Amino acid sequence: NTFEHFAILFCSFFQKSIDLPSTTLFNKKVKKELFYEKLNITPAIKQAFVEQIKVIFWKNKIAPATTNLAEGKSVNEIELFEIKLKTSTLDESVLKLIDKEISYHIVFLLSYEKQYQLWIGYKEESEGKSAFQVSSYYHTPWQTEEEISLAIQGLDMDTVYENFVRQIAGDTLKAENGESLQESVEREQQRQALKKQIEKLTKAVRREKQFNKQMELNKELKKLKKQLEDL
Repeated sequence: NTFEHFAILFCSFFQKSIDLPSTTLFNKKVKKELFYEKLNITPAIKQAFVEQIKVIFWKNKIAPATTNLAEGKSVNEIELFEIKLKTSTLDESVLKLIDKEISYHIVFLLSYEKQYQLWIGYKEESEGKSAFQVSSYYHTPWQTEEEISLAIQGLDMDTVYENFVRQIAGDTLKAENGESLQESVEREQQRQALKKQIEKLTKAVRREKQFNKQMELNKELKKLKKQLEDL
């Protein structure tokens, strides 16, 4: 049938572009209505599902049972979801909702007009270790079939997941001085917070009419820029 034909074609592309074992293939269509018809969500998120998404496929299940990887301490499975889009943008709240409803770690492959983008949320165990929460999302630029790539690197599920995050985030989470992924994420969060402060203070300097006050603000601005430079 049409779905099986599509699945075969996609798997052919997928195996060439993203290096995952064939034993991980799952290929199940997920009804997007499941996420907005039975859950208590905002009208804006429902609108995003309806207007931005064509279809969702659960493409791969990466786990010790489907690979030769050892179990992880916090990562049991990594799923790969392909989301075919109606537009070139997807509201991040959609990914957050899917991540919230599915307890496993997820890699998202967005596709739109023969362009592809990988997204992943850095999931941390929440209090009580019964669930995960996403602290930050990272993504590749839009890429062609030939350019997009993702490869399993590591011997256990924890390491593979951490390397997926680093591969997708690229230079944003480039490891420095042997720091852990959590340390890289925290450093990047600090950088983003400082950038926002610098932007806000820069606007305040431009608006300030009093010379003395402007000098004080510039002094603080210089201090923030130095902190950003040192991170």
